[in-house]
Parts: sequence; C-alpha cells; structure tokens
Amino acid sequence: MTLEYAGKTFSAPLELMNFAARHVPGALKLSLEMAWPYRREDWEFAAMVGQGLVLERAGEVIGTAMWWNYGEAYASAGMIIVTASAQGGGYGSRLFDGLLEATGGRSVLLNSTEEGLTLYKRRGFTAWGTVHQHQGLLNAVVTPNARDDVRPATVSDLAAIQVFDGRATGMPRPSMVAALADVGDVVVIDKEGRIAGYAIARRFGRGYVVGPVAAENAEGARLLILAQLATLHGQFVRIDVDAEHGLSDWLESLGLERVSHATAMVKGQRPVSDRAARMYALANQSFG
Repeated sequence: MTLEYAGKTFSAPLELMNFAARHVPGALKLSLEMAWPYRREDWEFAAMVGQGLVLERAGEVIGTAMWWNYGEAYASAGMIIVTASAQGGGYGSRLFDGLLEATGGRSVLLNSTEEGLTLYKRRGFTAWGTVHQHQGLLNAVVTPNARDDVRPATVSDLAAIQVFDGRATGMPRPSMVAALADVGDVVVIDKEGRIAGYAIARRFGRGYVVGPVAAENAEGARLLILAQLATLHGQFVRIDVDAEHGLSDWLESLGLERVSHATAMVKGQRPVSDRAARMYALANQSFG
C-alpha cells in the first residue's frame, strides 16, 4: 500500500507484531485467498490456544505465522501465510524468523507443503515423516463395532486422556487437549477403568475433522474413528493421518479420498512416544 502526501508517494511502513483478536478478519481473508477452508471460528480457536505474529501494513494483514506451546521443550507451528501480492519479497522469511525467535529455543514441529520445504530446510528443519490428508462427504453408512470398551468420554476422563495424549505425542499438551475436548465430541477406549485411546471430532473448515486420534495400536485407532464417523453420515469429514500407520487405504474404502500430503518436519529434537501409545490422526496439520 502506498500513501500520498504533498504530491509525493510513500510506501506505508511494514510492522511485525503479535497476533491479536483484531487481526482475525485479516487472517481469514488471507486463508480464503489461499483457498484454505478455515472459518472465522477456526482462526479464533487457533489464536485462543496459541500465539503468533502478523505482518501489517497500514492496518492490512499481509502475513501470519502461528505457534503452539507444548511445555518447555516443544512447540508446533503453522498457519504461515503471506498474501500473493507480497510473496517473493522476503516477508515469509521475516515472519518465520520472528516465530522461531518467539519459541524460545524449543524444538519446533511443523507439516510443510511442497512450497514451504525450501524455506524450512534453510532454517534447519529436517523431514521425518508424511501426513496424508483425507476428506470428502461421508456418504457411506458407518457402523461402529459393538464393543463395550469404546464409549463416549465424560468430564472425569479428561485427566487420563491428557496423560494418554502426552504418552502418544511425547509432549505435554494438557491445555490443547482440554480446549479440543471442550469444543468437540470425545470417545475413549476404556479397558476396565484404564483409558487406552481417545478420539475427538469437532467442527472445522468445510465440516468436521476427526482428530486427534491416539491409541495403543492401529486396531484401536480404527475402532475410535468408526465410532466418530458413525455420527457424521452425510457430513464433510477430514482426517489427517500419519502415513506410516497404514490407515490411508482403509479410509479411502470408507469414501474419504486422499487429496494431498504434507511433510512432517522438526527443528531440534523430535518428541518420541512411549511406544505403548501412538498418535494416528492429527487435530489438524498446524496443531499436530
């Protein structure tokens, strides 16, 4: 944007600042420009549970970069966008460098599109896996397995779910899990009073997202996903799964097409699950 004064034209100054509630409309405009299906509510939720930076010029948001704090050692990053008219000017690098500084030396996780790989590799990120994005209208009638150990969660389950999530991710995420559970529907695997897995389904984007899904094995993950899908017939559903666990062909058999992939990357030390609990589907590609 340019300003005119006394017959002369000046470029408006570019400011890097902390993301605030007033930036949500501008951030939503950016994501719509990128054809990312975020709703205003999705931006508001992301800002509530995390923090971020914006590049602003004369009140206009031209770039965003968000991050979420998982204890003293880890963070995840995402929702990194620069408006098309400003791309190629080093703005993405300025935003991302500011984000890395804000994370305070934590190991940072992110899921990168092909377009972002070069920037992240230059900043010391290394690839460690692949995330498959599945989505579509759920036209198949899904019948959950009739098992007594899969049930809706109760408020009293939250602490055990948070512990299980920490085991599955290798990171302390109690605040994130509590926030997701507060806005979503949660099912658990209950092994005689011991939580052995959980899945959350919530409104997101064009419909619903199923994730996180954490379980002790792939069979448990499928049971939890089926329990959630059984309530979502006719809805648009998205699930982002770790490619190494082999759920993609099964999800496609249910009508949830694999539409894209992202490269899982880390700068620093990758968190490790305790192997008796694993994360099978993400809350979304930004939160992890």
